[in-house]
Amino acid sequence: QVQLVESGGGLVQAGGSLSVSCVASGRSLSRYAMGWFRQAPGKEREFVAAITGNSYIYYADSVKGRFTISRANAKNTVYLQMNSLKPEDTAVYYCAVARYSSARSDQSDYDYWGQGTQVTVSS
Repeated sequence: QVQLVESGGGLVQAGGSLSVSCVASGRSLSRYAMGWFRQAPGKEREFVAAITGNSYIYYADSVKGRFTISRANAKNTVYLQMNSLKPEDTAVYYCAVARYSSARSDQSDYDYWGQGTQVTVSS
């Protein structure tokens, strides 16, 4: 059983930066795509970024140029660096592990999910 634990969320002013991380346990995830998703109050969960097993990277248009996803396979960890944050980035951020290497933005491709970490951006 894979367990994912996110950390690093918090409160930041607009224009600021935050970094969130997700540590996985239960099996090595180096061959699998990992992704970040978010859910704002009253909205559906949406794709933010993904990194495949071959380290191809994909971003939602809303975060492109501001967010950076990366992974450290030796640590079974995926990171999301968020810069130039906006109030509309406020959400609970979830990391997830896909069933295969090349998954991108489709949530149904992801098997395991973390509990989420709150990111709040004040204006």
